Amino acid sequence: MPSMAEDLIRYDIIIQDALRSAVRKILVEVNRAGLPGEHHFYIAFETTAPGVKISNRLKERYPKEMTIVLQHQFWDLQITEHAFEVGLSFGGVPEHLYVPFSAIKGFFDPSVQFALEFEPGKTGEELPAEFRIAERDLTPLKSSTHVLKLLLSRLKRKKPKPLPQPKTQLAMLKKTKKNLKLTKLLQKKAAVLRLFPWMHSAKRANRSDQEKGGRLINPTYG
Repeated sequence: MPSMAEDLIRYDIIIQDALRSAVRKILVEVNRAGLPGEHHFYIAFETTAPGVKISNRLKERYPKEMTIVLQHQFWDLQITEHAFEVGLSFGGVPEHLYVPFSAIKGFFDPSVQFALEFEPGKTGEELPAEFRIAERDLTPLKSSTHVLKLLLSRLKRKKPKPLPQPKTQLAMLKKTKKNLKLTKLLQKKAAVLRLFPWMHSAKRANRSDQEKGGRLINPTYG
């Protein structure tokens, strides 16, 4: 049996995009005329996919994927080329969702047992720049508590140096002032000796005469 050639046309991607386009057309029609008869939809999507916008509350509750139902209570349905947005109520709390078609995993109409399945992110269409984010940014965090624990653990790794006690600070300050005073005195002495070099030899002579008990030499008159 001859080996199968490589699919360079990528029929799988073409079919995926065509089916997403079908979902878009269905939603456009529903937005225009409403849901006919018993039709209603279950739409499953990845909550971590690029471009998905849901509240932090829903992200914590559905960290990977969620399924929404478009039947009786939904509002503000809007469809664009690459995504749809809709208002829904979760536990009595109104929420606004923004879902790119590239994030959809499944579309199901139970009234007629019609179902479509997708691979999120598998598309040949050029996505908006805000959808194309780095993979590291897609790693889902479990909850805001998880984020807080992560930050605290990082802070614990970097223990700040303890501040010196007041007594230690005072001692260091006194030592610094003393060193500055001594430095200024030595600088002043060195400057005087540079201006009057004979003073050094005169002082040595005076010190020698003091040791011998002799008279002090007047540096001016020798």
